[in-house]
This record gives sequence, structure tokens and C-alpha cells, in this order.
Amino acid sequence: MIDMFDTIMNLVKEWNVTGICLRLALATFVGVIIGLDREYKNKGAGIKTHALVCIGAAMAMIVNEYVFREFPNMNTDITRLGAQVISGIGFLGVGTIMMNGRSEVKGLTTAAGLWACAGVGLAAGIGFAEGTLLAVIFILFIFRVLAPLDKKLHKNSRRIDLYMEFKDSESIRPFMESLRRQKVDLLEFEFRKDKLGLHIPAAAMSLRLPHYGQKRAFKNDLRNTESVVYFEAVSYTHLRAHETDQY
Repeated sequence: MIDMFDTIMNLVKEWNVTGICLRLALATFVGVIIGLDREYKNKGAGIKTHALVCIGAAMAMIVNEYVFREFPNMNTDITRLGAQVISGIGFLGVGTIMMNGRSEVKGLTTAAGLWACAGVGLAAGIGFAEGTLLAVIFILFIFRVLAPLDKKLHKNSRRIDLYMEFKDSESIRPFMESLRRQKVDLLEFEFRKDKLGLHIPAAAMSLRLPHYGQKRAFKNDLRNTESVVYFEAVSYTHLRAHETDQY
């Protein structure tokens, strides 16, 4: 088994039709594997996008190597096209990043995945099969292990960002006093228009809870608060997934 693997790796490195086919097949394979994870999570960029990015990056490196081999007397940098892929993939990543009405940033992980996928494709295109396979393993590890861990840690963090609608203007002061009694720090506060145009008091605020892992209990307390008619608790950072709870 090891001998067969070494043989295939050596074939990928060779500059012939077989080697080029294996490089493109490898790029397509890892693009599909990464895209499957994104498709499973119903992200904007799925199997086709990742596979095309990966095979396109691989083709850039193959063309680079072709020029280098066919025109040895030219002052050719074999990494030139690859460098353009790394910088140029940004336009595709930007297309996956969106901001909704609650100022949540979505799609950063998918954009980063596309950028990483381009890098893996470059490795496949130059024949670095071992690095390609190792990279896809680490990328899947990030998507499957670190992403849920990151979400869990953020879910249990002390900070919580709220959009709240109150029964009337007199309800805001008792709510603020209850925060002080619970030793909840008010980090940011801004009045907003209510979502349905009912002209009721509404505000966006950022709070820091006294202890970790209190978000669920704090939300339950809000649901039982008569002065609060509606709230959304949105947890997000620039590089993390988001969740929205509505009451």
C-alpha cells in the first residue's frame, strides 16, 4: 500500500500527460471534498465553486510550469501566476461575504475556505501531492472540529448583543436597574426604531454577563420580563458563525 502511494505521488510530480491529469484530478478531488462540507451546511459556495477554484488554481501553476519548461531562456518566474491567483481570489471571497440588517457579518468562513482552496489547488498544480492531501485534512479538521468548538466557546462567552423592544418608555429604567442588580455590565447602548413601526421604545445594546455560560439563563429571564415585548440575542464576531434567538 505504501509503495503504491509513493508510486502515485511520483507520477503526480512528473511532467507528462499522466502527471498533468493526476494533478488536475487531485485538485478536483480536494475541491469537491472541501465543497461537500460547505454544501452540507448550505453555504453559498458549494461543491462546484470550490472544485472550480481548486482546478483553476492548479491550471495556473501547470501553465506556469509549462512556460518555464518550454521557454527556459526567458526570464520567467515560475511563481508569478500563482501569486496572482492568491491575490485575485479575493474578488470571489468578497462575493460570499454579506451583512444583514442586524449588522451581522456572514460568509467569512466560506471566503477563507475559498482562499485556502486556491492555495491547495496551487500545490496540486505544481505536483506537491503530499502537501495537497495534508492541507485538505487540516482544512476539514478546521471545518469539522474547530468550527463547532469555536461556536460553543462563543455561545458560552460573557458578552451578548441585544436588540430589544420595551412595553413603554417607563420600562427602560427598571430594566437598567435589574442589570445593575445582576452585576451585568452595559458596554454599549443605542436607541433604534422598532422593527414594525409601532413607535415603541427599542434599543440595541451590548452586555457583559458576570460569569461564563449564563447566556441561556439570561435569555430565559428576558422572556419572563413583562416590560420586554420582543428581543433578539445575536452572537457574532468578524471570523465566527452566528445564531439568532427571537422572543
